[in-house]
Amino acid sequence: MLEGKDLILATKKYAFEDRTRSWFHLWSTLILFLVAYAGAVLNVHLVPQIICAIFAGLISARLFIIYHDYLHKSILQHSIVAKVIFTLFGLYLLTPTSIWKRSHDYHHTHNSKLYTSSIGSFPVVTKNEFLAASRVDRGIYLFVRHPLTILFGYIFVFLWGMCLRTLFRSGFKHVDCLLAILFHFGIGAVIWYFFGATSFLVGFLLPILISHALGAYLFYAQHNFPSVIFKNKEEWNYTEAALNSSSYMKLNKFMQWCTGNIGFHHIHHLNARIPFYKLPQVYSELPELQNVGITSLTPKDIYACVRLKVWDPDQNRMIGLKELSRS
Repeated sequence: MLEGKDLILATKKYAFEDRTRSWFHLWSTLILFLVAYAGAVLNVHLVPQIICAIFAGLISARLFIIYHDYLHKSILQHSIVAKVIFTLFGLYLLTPTSIWKRSHDYHHTHNSKLYTSSIGSFPVVTKNEFLAASRVDRGIYLFVRHPLTILFGYIFVFLWGMCLRTLFRSGFKHVDCLLAILFHFGIGAVIWYFFGATSFLVGFLLPILISHALGAYLFYAQHNFPSVIFKNKEEWNYTEAALNSSSYMKLNKFMQWCTGNIGFHHIHHLNARIPFYKLPQVYSELPELQNVGITSLTPKDIYACVRLKVWDPDQNRMIGLKELSRS
């Protein structure tokens, strides 16, 4: 059985793109997104508008994974066309390239490392830290991890967390955060002006609420699941963090397509240069990657993930509020 550096080396043969496949996935997904988006905006009938809006939101999540791979330098590098498309899409999604890449790259090098893993991820504190914190700090911590905060990820994770908070803290160091807000709401204003309030609500807000709720939950559950392991800096190991602290989210074929195979998250953390469309192949060909923590989008698994609140070093696992209250 391969492990450590040998396992990482075994994934290197997959860490190159098929340029034709990369362009096919980008263009086909982009076209489907634009068609669904147009159907959601045009005032034909409310029912097909809502159906198109749901599909636009799901396809938007897939486009984000393709954008995410581009920023990991795994696909479509050195292309001006790709750069323009992804830059505009990042602004529309309120994930401008400068802040997303900085925080996400940090996340990859500190995944599941206690005390430093919260940048680019949901915060995690130990049981003793939580119990010693003030009531205000506890409230803020629980709010950030609350299921409704994740559900309304559009507001709390992306609009506030990615853009507004960054502007307040860094000013114009990340000017594309301001551009993202202007571009994003500029699209909404144009839709409202030319197509009316219904198209704004259904065609603009509904897709973005869906895509950002799904994106926020995926990011949460991929590193906050029942068998996740967190370690101190001294004990932390890159390969172990990828395999033991990043979940495999088992999805049906449709949702696997919509989420761009990001459910194979442990493989992505092991080697971020593997294009998203090769992740299922890597999973099937390397048995060492098949015995990892599994979650899904079933109500049972969602509850099992969102109930987790703090890391208990004594039990070596995440615990919920009921267990915490006993302390």
